[in-house]
Amino acid sequence: MKLVICGAGGRMGQALIAAGRALGHTIAAGVEKKGVELAGVPVTDTLAPAGADCVIDFTAPEASLEHARACVAAKVPIVIGTTGFSTAQRAELEKLGASGALVVAPNMSVGVNVVIGLASELAKRLGDDFDVEILETHHKRKKDSPSGTALKLAEEIAAATKRTKSDFRLAREGQIGERPPREIGVQALRGGDVVGEHTVYFFGDGERVELSHRATSRDQFARGAMRAAAWLQGRGPGLYDMRHVLGFL
Repeated sequence: MKLVICGAGGRMGQALIAAGRALGHTIAAGVEKKGVELAGVPVTDTLAPAGADCVIDFTAPEASLEHARACVAAKVPIVIGTTGFSTAQRAELEKLGASGALVVAPNMSVGVNVVIGLASELAKRLGDDFDVEILETHHKRKKDSPSGTALKLAEEIAAATKRTKSDFRLAREGQIGERPPREIGVQALRGGDVVGEHTVYFFGDGERVELSHRATSRDQFARGAMRAAAWLQGRGPGLYDMRHVLGFL
């Protein structure tokens, strides 16, 4: 494939370039701020998707939306691994999916997307007798909290157990009273250079079930993004996620 990488100078961008080259793809361009230079990759500060087979974007919500608009207009598929989209931004992505092909996922790891599916199934099987808590840990430079993956876990568990976002508890402090039985707790830790860790706890009386995923490098995110880019080739319009790519949907 002929690929354009947005945010090519960052840590994730570098991982994407390496993964693409390892698979024999051509890195046609890297989108970065003015003054950034990359060995063997033409750099531009404005996305020009025409002629590319796919654009891969791990940047920031506003930039990703701008790039998605450009890709849809040029009829070029785009893979977005950016997190932290607002409700309104997510609604715009859904609207863009009516005209173009997009894979948007908070986590491109194959392993973590399997864990998301398993967490949903466990929640259904264990039932309301088990309290659900999600703990995520990331490096100190991560800007959004909780992580998009943690929220995705909470959303899928809520959907599987007929709960809503009103059942989410993103922080606890002070005299908050007893834990409501259908609450889904989502807590975040930040520090060091942790790539990403997610654990779902199902607390029962006298027993506990834990489901965890730990990322030790960004390489698996890059490989998942490449898999998504290949899956998008020839795909019709739609807002897809990694569950579609992996055949879960």
